[in-house]
Amino acid sequence: MFSKNIMTKSPVFVSMDDSLATVRDIFTKENFHHILVVEQSKLVGVVSDRDYLKSVNITLGTPIETQKDLAALNKRVHQIMSRKIITVSPQASLTDVVNTFHLKKVSCIPVVNENNFPIGIISWKDIIRAIAVYLKQKQ
Repeated sequence: MFSKNIMTKSPVFVSMDDSLATVRDIFTKENFHHILVVEQSKLVGVVSDRDYLKSVNITLGTPIETQKDLAALNKRVHQIMSRKIITVSPQASLTDVVNTFHLKKVSCIPVVNENNFPIGIISWKDIIRAIAVYLKQKQ
């Protein structure tokens, strides 16, 4: 089994200059925990829901939010994104992907083509799903 078989296709992208308000809207509307940052058709970073939550106050979106809380949404993606990106090719084996998660201690792995453009993303949930499918086939 290869990474192209287990990845979530059509990942969501933002640019480095998008605001945290954009990131918040994406995390609110979608059911995933990582957004890929692309500039000039190349992967340059990843923003996790944890990166976002560390950058805003917990009172944001509550009745006691302040102007300062709202101002945090004006920060830009490049201020909070992870720049050290671990990627795999679409042909990476499931074993290679699992080892990468284990050794690099990352929470997602973007799948990139030969031009470093992201074509998918793999999370630990994708790994669990792949293992479940594999085990079901073995029964």
